[in-house]
Amino acid sequence: MFILFFLGESKQTWTEHKAPDGRTYYYNNFTKQSLWDKPDELKTAAEIMLSQCPWKEYKTEDGKIYYHNVSTKESSWTVPPELGELKNKIASEEITKTTANGQAVGDTLVPAIQTSTATLTISQSVVTNTESSATPVRAPISALDQAMAATLAAITVPSPQTEDSMDAKPSPTSDSRTSTPEPKTTFKDKREALEAFKDLLREKNVPSNASWDQALKYIQRDPRLAALGKLTERKQAFHAYKTQKQKEEKEEQRLKAKKAKEDLEAFLLIDSSINSSTKYFRCEEIYGNLEVWKNVPEGERRDIYEDAIFHLSKREKEEEKALRKRNMKNLTRVLDSITDITHRTAWTEAQQLLLDNPSFAEDNDLLAMDKEDALVVFEQHIRELEHEEEEERERGKRRIKRLQRKNRDSFLNLLDELHENGKLTSMSLWVELYPIISTDLRFSAMLGQPGSNPLDLFKFYIEDLKSRFHDEKKIIKEILKQKLFEVDIKTTFEDFATVVCDDKRSLTLDGGNVKLTYNALLEKAEVREKERLKDDNRRSKKLENAFRNLLRAKEVDHLATWETSLPKLEGDSAFEAIIAESDRIRIFKDYQRDMEETCGHHHSRSKKNKKKEKKQKRRSSSSRSPSTARSESRSKSRSKSPSRSKSEENDLKLIEEELLPNVVVRYQIKA
Repeated sequence: MFILFFLGESKQTWTEHKAPDGRTYYYNNFTKQSLWDKPDELKTAAEIMLSQCPWKEYKTEDGKIYYHNVSTKESSWTVPPELGELKNKIASEEITKTTANGQAVGDTLVPAIQTSTATLTISQSVVTNTESSATPVRAPISALDQAMAATLAAITVPSPQTEDSMDAKPSPTSDSRTSTPEPKTTFKDKREALEAFKDLLREKNVPSNASWDQALKYIQRDPRLAALGKLTERKQAFHAYKTQKQKEEKEEQRLKAKKAKEDLEAFLLIDSSINSSTKYFRCEEIYGNLEVWKNVPEGERRDIYEDAIFHLSKREKEEEKALRKRNMKNLTRVLDSITDITHRTAWTEAQQLLLDNPSFAEDNDLLAMDKEDALVVFEQHIRELEHEEEEERERGKRRIKRLQRKNRDSFLNLLDELHENGKLTSMSLWVELYPIISTDLRFSAMLGQPGSNPLDLFKFYIEDLKSRFHDEKKIIKEILKQKLFEVDIKTTFEDFATVVCDDKRSLTLDGGNVKLTYNALLEKAEVREKERLKDDNRRSKKLENAFRNLLRAKEVDHLATWETSLPKLEGDSAFEAIIAESDRIRIFKDYQRDMEETCGHHHSRSKKNKKKEKKQKRRSSSSRSPSTARSESRSKSRSKSPSRSKSEENDLKLIEEELLPNVVVRYQIKA
């Protein structure tokens, strides 16, 4: 195992300085590097612990403290629990350390020094604590680091040697240059040795552009240089460190440039020396000597200037809009307070009245108000006064309309009374009720009144009664359902009305709607009766077709008799389905009649065809030779009997073709 000696790094490498703007920065005397943030070498253990916490403490412009999480971008006015626990832990460690230092002073008076021999092996937790207190959190292992680890796998690490036991940590008052041997560190594997060497480069802050010889000047006196025994291994680890260091420096430069741009943009937005009309060259003259202006390159500076001018212009427009809105609101308030202005007042008269008003004359913003805006406010005020005048006239009209509405309501009450007495229904006519209505004073009050006249209200009332038909029809159906009463084609209206009126719910029903419901139910009963008859007819047709198909399947022709065909048909489902014997015989005779008509039609047509063929043969035989005619006659005599059989087959096919469509059509109708 590799053994290293821990030597304290001199903190004189970094020095603290003040920038012209008052900010503190830190300068490295060896690398000539400057940082705004405090380097880890100058931080205490407590500051390092706080830097590893994602919550950071900031102050607003008015000095109020708030907290921001750099990982989740969350902000809080109160102390986050994680940061509070960390601060409490740091305070408790400080108290413990103070107590331990007091005990250590008392222990120095004891002369006895105990020694022993042991192998000093630092556990993983100790190494981790040492690294976390000396350097920032290590970046993820890169591809180059993995390659280095593979190279180190072939290195043979010597076994640890037994040394004299000594204190792992020297006394704070001891000098590192004394002859007392330093504590030794034993690394568990090659990876840990590689990380220790890289940590050494980080602690010494070796620049990323340094060569190997230049880097040796920083680390040659540190015992941890021996962490890697071979020079090639050290150089490989050094190159890996430079690659990572360059990435970190680029990221730092990027963040620094970003912060400089943000600072410049914020500065331009809050500085009162410029506005949205200020040109870029004017900004160069004003801010050319300021660091906040010079820290940003020319190209990016111009972009930031344009963004700032855009935001300034937007802000100025918003301020101008707010001022314009406030002036218009105040002018409206002043006009409302002047009672001499009416809806007939002209603008010239209103201007003099405004100048005589102290609230307007003493307000400089109102005096400097745009004349067009003032005229817009005045016109709006005049429209409001006109609207008030119009409302007053409307109130008078509403009083008259209210009286007219009361007259209409009284007439509707008259119609309600007639309906309650049974004189008015949804089927009533105006001519029937006019003699009764015309004698009432509520009808006389409606005469000469604009709007709906008594006849219109009567029609509306009738329509309203008819609109209740569907709801009242449901009530009537429920009553009939409870009474187990069903309307058929023989039910009279008197029977129907008697059943409905026996229920209490019939008190709210209209007589006309009861009559209409009866008519609707009676019409449905008639439709059901027709459908029943159709179903019976369709069912009988289906059974008849099935019986006809049975006759066709049993090869019953038109010459067969019922007695001879009966044994063939008995026992079949189509035969048994027709119960009445008379119906079976009727269908049997109809079937034979259809067969006979079909066969007669076919034979008459075939006879006509034979006559035509004979005429054609006579004509053709006259033009043929006698020998040809004799040979044809002989061939006909030979094929005479077969031709008859073929003609019979053709006849059967024609019969089937003519009967089959009729059967299919009847079957479809029944289905």
